[in-house]
Amino acid sequence: MQKVLLSVENLSVQAEDKEILHNVQLKINEGETHVLMGPNGAGKSTLGYALMGSPGYEITSGRILLGGEDLTEQTPDKRAKAGLFLAFQEPLEVPGLPLESFLRSALEQQTGRRIRLWEFKKELKKAMSLLQMDDSYAGRSLNVGFSGGEKKKTEILQMMLFGPRIAILDETDSGLDVDAVRLVSDGVGAFQKNRDKALLIITHSTRILQSLHIDYTHVMVDGRIVATGDGSLVSKINTEGYEAFLEGAAGREEAQP
Repeated sequence: MQKVLLSVENLSVQAEDKEILHNVQLKINEGETHVLMGPNGAGKSTLGYALMGSPGYEITSGRILLGGEDLTEQTPDKRAKAGLFLAFQEPLEVPGLPLESFLRSALEQQTGRRIRLWEFKKELKKAMSLLQMDDSYAGRSLNVGFSGGEKKKTEILQMMLFGPRIAILDETDSGLDVDAVRLVSDGVGAFQKNRDKALLIITHSTRILQSLHIDYTHVMVDGRIVATGDGSLVSKINTEGYEAFLEGAAGREEAQP
């Protein structure tokens, strides 16, 4: 029997006094890849930020459980140490902080132990090679002067090195050309091979999904998950769009007293 890694129970979230998510429920088991799709403004990214405990997103009801541990009131750093990871849609630039130093420091904070430099460099080189990142990027300031594709590769690089229990990818393929999408997909595919971990891919596109195995697809409209299916639902959305889901959501709202 598969073990439940992430359980989102009736989660409602507001930002700037406006409720964005409404009673969201989601369960992700070990070894599964879930996709959350929906039109722009549906609340997909809000779910990712709320799961990581990002300031500005207030949980008004519900719980977030990781491996049975309640993280609802935990700070982002404690959630990260527990095994949650979020790849940002728009990664931050940090002048003066070399990528290599950032990654090694973050790993040590996560594991609570000193990491031998030669051991770290070996794993870093291996991961960068898979993503076809030049070794020189390791010494450059984090994301400073990086192209959009390079920034997204850096996010996937972090995921590969940190090895979280649940990796949340927020619009990782946005703004990428075909070659960059392929390389990012290769990194995600490598992570998928860890059967004790899981993925939640948040996207409104389908490009990054084409070479990945998808277990469940969820559709979010107006802060609610309105449909769930298997990987074939991605193909349906790709050909038919979100119109049917938007109409269904509107009908449910009209039916409410």
